[in-house]
Amino acid sequence: MVGKKAKNPEVRSKVSDPHAAPLPEDGAKVRAAKGFAVSAKAAKQPPVSVVARKTKAGTAAVETGPDLSSPQLYLSRELTWLRFNSRVLNEAADSRTPLLERVKFLSITGSNLDEFFMKRIGGLMQQVGAGVTDRSHDGLTPNEQIDQCIGYVRSILARQHTIATDIVRELKQKKIYILRYAELSADEKKQVRGHYAQYVFPLVTPQSVDPAHPFPFISNFSLNLLVTFLQKKNRPPVLARIKVPVGFGAPRFIRVEGGDRFIPIEEVMRHNLDLLFPGANVLSCDVFRTTRNATTEPREENADDLLAVIESELQERRFAPIVRLEVEKGMDPVRQGQLTAELGLDPGRDVYASEGLLALRDFMELVALDRPLLKDAPHHPVDHPELAQERSIFHILRDEGSILVQHPYETFSSSIERFLREAARDPKVHAIKMTLYRTARESNIVEHLIEAAVNGTQVAVMVELQASFDEAANIRLAERMEEAGIHVTYGVLGLKTHSKIILVVRRDYDGLRRYVHVGTGNYHPVTSRLYSDLGLFTVDEAIGADATELFNYLTTGVNESRTYKKLLVAPSFLKKELLKKIEREAALHTQAQPGHIQFKMNALEDVDITRALYRAAHRGVRIDLIVRDSCRLRPGVKGLSDTIRVISIVGRFLEHARIYYFRNAGREEYYIGSADCMKRNLEHRVEALAPVESVRLQKRLREILDIQCTDRRSAWDMRPDGEYVQRTPGKNEEQLGSQAQLIGLAEKRAVKAKTDKRGKHGKKKKP
Repeated sequence: MVGKKAKNPEVRSKVSDPHAAPLPEDGAKVRAAKGFAVSAKAAKQPPVSVVARKTKAGTAAVETGPDLSSPQLYLSRELTWLRFNSRVLNEAADSRTPLLERVKFLSITGSNLDEFFMKRIGGLMQQVGAGVTDRSHDGLTPNEQIDQCIGYVRSILARQHTIATDIVRELKQKKIYILRYAELSADEKKQVRGHYAQYVFPLVTPQSVDPAHPFPFISNFSLNLLVTFLQKKNRPPVLARIKVPVGFGAPRFIRVEGGDRFIPIEEVMRHNLDLLFPGANVLSCDVFRTTRNATTEPREENADDLLAVIESELQERRFAPIVRLEVEKGMDPVRQGQLTAELGLDPGRDVYASEGLLALRDFMELVALDRPLLKDAPHHPVDHPELAQERSIFHILRDEGSILVQHPYETFSSSIERFLREAARDPKVHAIKMTLYRTARESNIVEHLIEAAVNGTQVAVMVELQASFDEAANIRLAERMEEAGIHVTYGVLGLKTHSKIILVVRRDYDGLRRYVHVGTGNYHPVTSRLYSDLGLFTVDEAIGADATELFNYLTTGVNESRTYKKLLVAPSFLKKELLKKIEREAALHTQAQPGHIQFKMNALEDVDITRALYRAAHRGVRIDLIVRDSCRLRPGVKGLSDTIRVISIVGRFLEHARIYYFRNAGREEYYIGSADCMKRNLEHRVEALAPVESVRLQKRLREILDIQCTDRRSAWDMRPDGEYVQRTPGKNEEQLGSQAQLIGLAEKRAVKAKTDKRGKHGKKKKP
């Protein structure tokens, strides 16, 4: 994103808006307030481990270094994720960001919070319900974590409202209107009433609440009207619930004639209730919305049919407990109390009153408006220079050895889709094996796999049925592929298969050769345009052999501890190898050969990895962590993590690539793959990191890391207390963010490749 210098030299993720609620402190300070013995200087002075040792003078207490078991050193996973959402929200407020892109970021923060309540708050509530009182690594019980999160969420909601109000006002200045019913003229009211009657009213089903009609089931994320009306004189008021049919062919915002003018569908419904309740006297109409828990654990241990288990879990999720009730601010306390009681919620903890529209995620509808001047300049991914050739992709890979592709800067279609398309049609290809975690409903990936199977190629696909919120889609894809003759398996019981890997076995002129792709992102054509990811194509024999071993494990579940030559595979070896490499870096660190570790990932949550990084930093190793969201580690703690810096990149694309770098006394190592440093990834998922050994490709990775570490536009620096400060470019510094720079570099590579090609063909042969 091209941007002007920000007016304020520092923008913190801590809420500074005067209308926002104050933020809660971190776990260490919360515990101190509750009577725990915690140093007030936790962020500056690390706790010290002390042991008793006998001396000639008697027994003495001896300091042995930082106490890495202290909860003071570990930030809350939940709170650091919420801070990430606060950074995303900052993009919605940043005047350097085009207006409709700001609308997009506002919508994203709404959907992010929805997922946070479904998964994180829902999971914590399950623990509370089960009577769990164990403290997490940050020293908080599940109940304390919920309280801490709720305090932060309420501050985000207050800031969301302020930003949304500003955005709506600025949209109005650009002649994009979000209207209330009272702002419509008589003719416009007639128009929207006619639209509602024809296109929405047939989808609406009012449900009364009385002794004959118990309170109805409220589905997850549904927008609802709670209506109170009098039907007959001298009779008590009637209560009814109406589900607003958003997503059932009805958009959230109805267009009003005369330009880009819109009115929320619930506004139209609440002012035309006479169509639903003819002759009734409507006393009140309130909008509310619910969120249900999505944290369910598949019962796999005794499962004969994993597919049936997942389908059962999906059905149970529909009826999972409600974890959040959103209402309009100003709702009558009696009606709000009645609704809260019917849903079995805690009115002080589970109810959130909003001053503006509910379900901000629906603002994404406005982003589709044809207003190019209010959006980022269109981005067109380029073909990878080495894949721009017309000859067989297998011949290209055989000649090059390895190719590194970077999405969304380089196209998904001319790399991964082409790889599978040519494999499906090449008579020399004998087998295609791949893992599939998420993909699009109408995916060329699946079409190419089916085409290959129809052509007689052996095709085996490991479909992960437990990919969060894509379970139903993956079930349908699996069934479709099985019908086409593809060998579909669902992985290993008890483990999610999160690795992104394709293996193609082809008979070349010199025998069978294995072609492998290892990626950091899903094989998904849509998210490949939205997420920043990496993919390695290689014909390395050792990686090919490792890929064969990995697929044999996935299709049989036999012998988790297989031998791999180059791939680092979880859950068997990856975590152990990362810990060894961190410890090796600390052991090799000298003034002449300084140690250096760089990790780029989505999250750092695993405590063992965090401790190892603390130990390495304590020895003087320089550590750069580019962490998108959750991060337990406190950087910059004097005497412990002085040499660690943590930055977060928030920009046009979602940062999703994982890179692991170790200087290794000059014998540099680079790895890419699907795994984050989270306990679930390292111990409960099948993951794979692949080494990038080509010096040419290592230079590409070094370029990415250097650009992101020096980003002055889109980067945020984490402080020891867990808060973030946004960087801003100085007068003589690069004004473009790292993502804009990477777009430019990809385009330059593509132009150079075309120029070189023309020059090569344009040379005349000497007579």
